[in-house]
Amino acid sequence: MKELNGKVAVVTGAASGIGFAMSERFVSEGMSVVMADVEEEALARSATQLESEGADVLGVLCDVSDAASVKDLAEQTLSAYGGVHVVCNNAGVGPGGLMLETTAEEWEWIVGVNVMGVAHGVITFGPILAEAGEGHIVNTASEAGLVTNSALGMYCATKHAVVGLSESLWRELHPLGVGVSCLCPNLVNTQIFQSERNRPYDAELTATQNAIMTPMREMLSARGIAPSEVAANVLDAIVEDRFWVFTHDITPEAAAVRFTDIEARRNPTDPYEGAEF
Repeated sequence: MKELNGKVAVVTGAASGIGFAMSERFVSEGMSVVMADVEEEALARSATQLESEGADVLGVLCDVSDAASVKDLAEQTLSAYGGVHVVCNNAGVGPGGLMLETTAEEWEWIVGVNVMGVAHGVITFGPILAEAGEGHIVNTASEAGLVTNSALGMYCATKHAVVGLSESLWRELHPLGVGVSCLCPNLVNTQIFQSERNRPYDAELTATQNAIMTPMREMLSARGIAPSEVAANVLDAIVEDRFWVFTHDITPEAAAVRFTDIEARRNPTDPYEGAEF
């Protein structure tokens, strides 16, 4: 995938945040982009914005937690463009809170989007790329897929799953000529911590959840990097055939603390103690 001009990309979670930034960057490289999202109005606005700038994009309403919906996404992609070269399994949700206060309903939702959404993208589009013998899959995990904390237990669990899935997928697809990248962002200025807007069930945030999420949202707004920076890094990773995609230098340093703990056979320590972002 050294040459992206004239290629076709599929991006889930494309209506906003990192997904929109990736879509925007891909079209700037001469790619056609299928923009998928579960938020219909936001998707229409984002697709229309890029179209007005001369981009070749197709907006497709898609719930990545539903295998049939992702299959339809693939069918619409192939019908419109005849092929696909880059697949970004980017859609995700980021609820926070203490695990002992979570519900089975919440777990089903976050696992459905963050884990099964990636899996559906892999099993649907992966065989297409493998048969073609070229292409690249980008799975959006998080630094939370390498480092844990007590405020995002469910999120950490699902993003760890994405990292493991992606590593295994790289081993499976790389010999076939298909690249795989695992995106592990740190603080990015997106709406990831306002994900309750897309919950498929009615439930107010608890007092504890509000107390946790409010400062996290403020921190993202104040210290998060622009999604466009992430998109540029993703583009480089595709061209360079690079697996790990980090947005902050602190991420591999924080992740290494776990392995130091393992080697010392000690209880988990705080990887951020004394760190500067």
